[in-house]
Amino acid sequence: MRGTDERSGSLFSFVDLEARVPKDHPLRAIREIANGALRDLSADFAAMYAPLGRPSIPPEKLLRASLLQAFYTIRSERQLMERLEFDLLYRWFVGLGIDDAVWDHSVFSKNRDRLLEGDVAAKFMAAVLMQPNVKQLLSTDHFSVDGTLVEAWASMKSLKPKNPSGDEPPASGGRNEEVNFRGEKRSNQTHASTSDPDAMLYRKGSGMEAKLCYIGHTLMENRNGLLVDARLTRVSGHAERLAALDMIEPRADRPEAITLGGDKGFDAADFVMELREINVTPHIARNTARRSAIDGRTTRHPGYAASQRIRKRIEEGFGWMKTIAGLRKPKYRGRERVAWAFTLAAAAYNLIRLPKLMATA
Repeated sequence: MRGTDERSGSLFSFVDLEARVPKDHPLRAIREIANGALRDLSADFAAMYAPLGRPSIPPEKLLRASLLQAFYTIRSERQLMERLEFDLLYRWFVGLGIDDAVWDHSVFSKNRDRLLEGDVAAKFMAAVLMQPNVKQLLSTDHFSVDGTLVEAWASMKSLKPKNPSGDEPPASGGRNEEVNFRGEKRSNQTHASTSDPDAMLYRKGSGMEAKLCYIGHTLMENRNGLLVDARLTRVSGHAERLAALDMIEPRADRPEAITLGGDKGFDAADFVMELREINVTPHIARNTARRSAIDGRTTRHPGYAASQRIRKRIEEGFGWMKTIAGLRKPKYRGRERVAWAFTLAAAAYNLIRLPKLMATA
């Protein structure tokens, strides 16, 4: 019998969000891990808010909504609020009831800025890794480090001289005025972006174009390829090595030596020497184009070859964060906001992978 194409309403309707989400949905396991980390951060959240006044958006819901933004490649807070309006799965994950009003996108953004002050993204990432069923998956002896360029949300036309001369012609007006860069030499010493002053010019290699960007750094444990630390810094020739030392040093405070894998960009004599001083064995790829700081006392061990094979998995995290989580060119301005998004994207990458790892542990 053919059904009728008519909408039949009912006087009363009851929607149970818990029943609408399948029992084997991947977000169920992810939400359980995330909620465990958020419970551990309850004291930190309490210290960030005043005891009196009008209640704001709960930080737990802010973080869960931000995780959805990374999981499902949602490009803006406005689009996120739109999806929360009609998507039952999103409401269930965030913790909104079916009749709860969705926040305004500007209110959501302003409330999330409060979490920047407490470095909540880094604390949340650490809290996820400290969960008992997650901690057993991590290696405490072998690590890998690498960095990647994160393009800033700023146009090259925003690059203006820091001390403009008085004889420059006035701007023609408009949001996209004509600019002729021919013959003009631009550098970080003479120019700065008016859209994102924290972003700096940097080229990935010789013969490549320079872009306004930052450098994101991650530290990976070698057992299951989970990211255990994430940083974002301004660009410089030494930024990757300085960030690597900053991330590995707290884990090297122990009697037994640990290992750190990296590409040939880390093959510098001063960096290798500093690693050895803090009892870290440098499993760095040898740069044969110059005199390498890595010699036979390191490369003769079979663990060196294993580190060189495993360290490349760190690129999988960068690929997911840029392609899925939107970190190829994040829509944030200022180093603090971009760093917060980068760290949260690293935590989201771990959460995506943890259910399968825990099932096979």
